[in-house]
Amino acid sequence: MAYWVLKIVLTPVIRLLFHVRSEGTQNVPRKGPVILASNHQSFIDSVFLPLVVRRRVTFVAKAEYFESWKTAWFFRAVGMIPLKRGGGPASARALAAAKEVLDSGGVLGIYPEGTRSLDGRLYKGHTGVARLSIQCSAPVVPVAQFGTAEVQPIGATRLKLFCRVKVKMGKPLRWESADERDSGALRKFTDEIMAAIASLSGQEVVPNYAKRDKGRLSAPGSEADPLPPEGPDGTRGSDGRDPGMRRTRPSGRRRVP
Repeated sequence: MAYWVLKIVLTPVIRLLFHVRSEGTQNVPRKGPVILASNHQSFIDSVFLPLVVRRRVTFVAKAEYFESWKTAWFFRAVGMIPLKRGGGPASARALAAAKEVLDSGGVLGIYPEGTRSLDGRLYKGHTGVARLSIQCSAPVVPVAQFGTAEVQPIGATRLKLFCRVKVKMGKPLRWESADERDSGALRKFTDEIMAAIASLSGQEVVPNYAKRDKGRLSAPGSEADPLPPEGPDGTRGSDGRDPGMRRTRPSGRRRVP
């Protein structure tokens, strides 16, 4: 209830303060589980993405966001759920929380890069998004967001008003016949998802995993995917470089189309 009240109140305010456009929102199924897999350049991505989607969008966020009642109500109201505490690696607990959202027929927002891009390029995706899609029979809608890095650059606490922002969505992707235990299939599906995002965003593709922007506020949605990096043979290594992917398009600041 609080989610919809806050959305009704904030939507006209945000649209007044920012020039927001959307494209391809009809690609989000009207019902059933679905994953919105987006590029990630700003903390504010997690505000603009739900703004243009009619269904409720849920992100998995760090439990620290919910420790104070002063902030917990807001994060819950905007559709965020805390990362499960307890034993096991954080990645497994994040995936468990994300799976609950999809098993209940909800919409999950996720950033396959696992963190925000520090230079505007699109980095190699972690395979958690593919695993969730296969486990929950949920289609993946690729999403490209434009202009959010100008609204709130990494490390900034204030927003730059009246910027142009665009959210663009592609056709849903499915790999229904894949086996979630097949690391090669997960890698291939994830690469297809990232290629679809790159096609929408026009970003330069980097064949490495993005470095964590440590010391800064981690955006919700980044928590639901950070499995250890995988090598080209499907094993998890340290550098995460995949020779099978190559760079495309020159780097540089992108303008909102």
